[in-house]
Amino acid sequence: MARTATCTARASLVERRSIGHIPEAERHGNLRSQFTLWFGANLQITAVVVGALAVVLGGDVFWSLIGLLAGQLLGGAVMALHGAQGPQLGLPQMISSRVQFGVYGAIIPLALVCVMYVGFSAGGTVLAGQAISELLHVGNTSAILIFSAAVILLTGLGYRTIHAMGRVSSIVGALAFVYLFASLLHGHAWGALMANRHFTLASFLLAVSLSASWQIAYGPYVADYSRYLPQSTSPLKTFFAVFAGTVIGAQVAMTFGVFAAALAGERFAGHEVAFVVGLGATGAIAAILYFTIALGKLTITTLNAYGSVMSVAAIITGLGQRREISGRTRLVFVILSVGMSSAIALAGQHAFLKAFSSFLLFLLVFFTPWSAINLVDFYCVTRERYDVPALFDANGRYGRWNKVGIVVYLVGVLVQMPFVATGFYTGAWVAALGGVDISWVVGIAVPGALYYVATRVGGANVPERLILPEVASGVEPR
Repeated sequence: MARTATCTARASLVERRSIGHIPEAERHGNLRSQFTLWFGANLQITAVVVGALAVVLGGDVFWSLIGLLAGQLLGGAVMALHGAQGPQLGLPQMISSRVQFGVYGAIIPLALVCVMYVGFSAGGTVLAGQAISELLHVGNTSAILIFSAAVILLTGLGYRTIHAMGRVSSIVGALAFVYLFASLLHGHAWGALMANRHFTLASFLLAVSLSASWQIAYGPYVADYSRYLPQSTSPLKTFFAVFAGTVIGAQVAMTFGVFAAALAGERFAGHEVAFVVGLGATGAIAAILYFTIALGKLTITTLNAYGSVMSVAAIITGLGQRREISGRTRLVFVILSVGMSSAIALAGQHAFLKAFSSFLLFLLVFFTPWSAINLVDFYCVTRERYDVPALFDANGRYGRWNKVGIVVYLVGVLVQMPFVATGFYTGAWVAALGGVDISWVVGIAVPGALYYVATRVGGANVPERLILPEVASGVEPR
């Protein structure tokens, strides 16, 4: 009976679990799938747009590429450290926040994460809608609705389907970008673009911030997609598989964006999808490129929708003291999340580029302190020794509210405000720094150090070893 349940769990196309711990008997997958998932997720049109922003907002080609790479390495390291938590804990990413914030206190970053998913999905849906509209010869509204229906279907299927999409997207995306680079650079003296260097600190740090924010924004859900790996999987190898996939994929896409913005100028900005597809010489190639754009956005938007389910489920189960949600409830959450992002996409599809830039940068204010606190706690304070059953018990080891984590988080947000430079808000010290936004650096360093010192001085409730639920087979009790 137990063996049958385990085999069914392994073979089922539709994922049966939500936020509960994944028993070892149900673990599967390999590190190659971690690379392909994040490589494929980053080879997409939105990353191209982000890379282009480095030039559109004043940078040159050479230093924009260097700045983007630096940001990839810094932000990718933060992101991949979160990914390495997945196999060890067997839990979605944001559940671990209950250690630092308390079972109820974790709702604070969880609610903000939900806003992030909706925002990113809305931006991606605009670009996917443009591609589907041209591919199927339908209106933008119909294209967005078709895209949203596909996201709901794939997210409902869950973990296995998402990783399968990652493998397909990595192959299709790689082939498409080889063609796009060849078409874009053919006949252009791109070497002259690289030679035209006018370094300014503000433009360079903007490029760093763009790519670092792109990577750090993955942090709240990266472990969602590594939690099914066997617990024996090396954390270091997990780190490098995720890191290599996300850094290489994003840098390739953003590099294309830099060259496209530099060579095409106004023909690219605001017309990203049309310009990319315009590189296809024939109708058939253009159709393939439209399909590639839609597939890339489908992959990452499915990741966002799935992550939103994990976050909403974490909020609901935290309040209700449950370990899982039903499949029907999960589907309702998916529909609500995708519905909200689709509504925003329909309302704001004509003013995307600048709004997305401001949104992306402003997100750092809220997620760099969370990343710093979570990583310092996991790697330096608790040293991977979590009491997993207590994460689902408001009266347990971690309690309802962790005042230390919450206060440090709020300080981490507030201390960044003088350094923020976005369309939403500009801090008082930005002008003195020549317009440079260094808030994300402050947002990692200050709360990380404060949390470490506070837990060392005040002590932390750390078990002697990692404590996992005792589940023989099947789905854990609710």
